[in-house]
Amino acid sequence: MKQQYSGWRKSTHSVPDSDCVEVGRSPQGTIGVRDTKQGATGTTLEFASHEWATFMQAIRSA
Repeated sequence: MKQQYSGWRKSTHSVPDSDCVEVGRSPQGTIGVRDTKQGATGTTLEFASHEWATFMQAIRSA
């Protein structure tokens, strides 16, 4: 079942009208990632909170 996400946000480093993604959170704690140009009509990638934390840790340590 597709989660409902809120609080969508994108990086402050994003350039307007560029290729960006935004991140939202469901009430159950699942993280959603989607293309800003497609918004709610596009595909949302879904990650468990521990998967997202591992991903972010890897990015920050790269």
